[in-house]
Amino acid sequence: MTTTDTQTQRRILNRLRRAQGQLAAVIAAVERGSDCKTVVTQLSAVSSALDKAGFQIIATAMKDCLVEPDDDTTADGVSMAELEKLFLSLS
Repeated sequence: MTTTDTQTQRRILNRLRRAQGQLAAVIAAVERGSDCKTVVTQLSAVSSALDKAGFQIIATAMKDCLVEPDDDTTADGVSMAELEKLFLSLS
């Protein structure tokens, strides 16, 4: 794994850990009976963090495809069509 790959993976993991913490806050807010605004704000933060992590994962896979333009799949064996479908599923 290259340094860039390690840095990208670290950023993705940080986003996912942030989302995990925010989801715990949502659960705690619901358990406490917090107001709707608090719960929805936290839920929005979780959603955003997950979306950003997903986009970063797909962007990394797309870069891998561009490095190997003769190959129709990523290093993980995902076709470009599957990658596009995954990307669109995040929107």
